[in-house]
Amino acid sequence: MSHITRPRRFGLFTLVRAVAGCGIMALSACTSSSGGSTGTGGTGGAGTVHDPATATVASIDRFSAQAGTLQVRTSNNGLPAANAAVDFDQAPFITQGFGPTGQVVKYYNFDVKPATPAPIYALFVAGATSPVAGQLNVIDVLPGGTGYNDFWQVMMVTVPSNYVANTIASLSEIQSAGYTITPTNMLVNCPVVPAGSTASLRVGGGSSGLTQGWYRDQLVNYFNFNEATLTVTNGAVPTAPIYVAFNINPNQPNGGPPSGFETETATMQTHNVVSAVPGQTGYSPFWAVSIYDNADFSSVTNLTTAMAATTVAAGPLVNCPIVSMQ
Repeated sequence: MSHITRPRRFGLFTLVRAVAGCGIMALSACTSSSGGSTGTGGTGGAGTVHDPATATVASIDRFSAQAGTLQVRTSNNGLPAANAAVDFDQAPFITQGFGPTGQVVKYYNFDVKPATPAPIYALFVAGATSPVAGQLNVIDVLPGGTGYNDFWQVMMVTVPSNYVANTIASLSEIQSAGYTITPTNMLVNCPVVPAGSTASLRVGGGSSGLTQGWYRDQLVNYFNFNEATLTVTNGAVPTAPIYVAFNINPNQPNGGPPSGFETETATMQTHNVVSAVPGQTGYSPFWAVSIYDNADFSSVTNLTTAMAATTVAAGPLVNCPIVSMQ
C-alpha cells in the first residue's frame, strides 16, 4: 500500500515546468515552506521496465458526449473522430478577443472543465530536486472519465535510489510498490489529446510539442501550457473572469454557444474580453464566463467597457489558455 503524506507547498518556479515537461528540467533551489515527509517507502527498483516506444497508445476522444460539453461531435459539426489528430490552430479551437486594455489576444478553447484538479504523479528519488530522468509522468483518468481535468495537481512519488525509469507506468503499480505519495499545491495545465495533435502558439516560450505520459501501462500525449504558474486554491483550480457575447443571446431560441461568438464583420475578431493576461496578477487560463448582451457588442473593447455591459447570463468554467498577445 502506498503512503500519502501532508501536502507540500513550493514557491514560484519550482516543479511546474519540471513536471509538465516530463522531468527534463531541474527544480529550482526554492525549498518547502511546510511539512510533508518524503520517506523512501516501497520495495525497491526491481520490476518490468515499460518501453514507451512499444507501448500501446491509449484511445483518446475529447469530443464524445462523455468528454465534451460545448464541443460534442455530431454527424454534421465536423469535430474530429476519436484518436484523430486535432489541429487546435483552427476554428472552433482558437478565438481572438481583447485583453483588459484592448490589446488583441488569442486563446485556445479546451471546453468546460471541473473546478477540482485531477492528480498527476511525478517520480522523485528521496532528496532529489528533479524527477527521475527518463521517467514519464503517470495519470489515472482520460477525457470522458469521471474526474478528468486538463488541470492536474502534482503528486510527488518518492522512489528508492535504485529505481529504474518507467518501471512504474500506472497508479496501481505505485500503490502496489508502497511508494510514498506527497500532494503538492502545484497545478499544471496539460490537456490530454490524440497523438499528432498540434497547438503551435505559446506566450513566453516553451515547447508546443506533445509530452508523453503513462495511463495504466498505456501511452498518452498531452500539451503543456506554462504561461502562468498555478497553485491549488481551496482545493480548486483558480479562476478569472471573461466576458463574452454570442450571435444570439442565451435567453433566445437557439441562443448561447450553439450560435457562436459574435465577431466583427468578415473577421475572427470577437469582443470577448479577458480580465487579465499572463504576467498580470489574477490571470488564470481557467475562466469563469460572464455573457453580456450582444446589443452592447460594438461598445465592448476592453475590461472597463465589458464590465459596464449588461449581463444576460453566467456561463461555465472553461480552459482557455492565452497563447498570443499583440
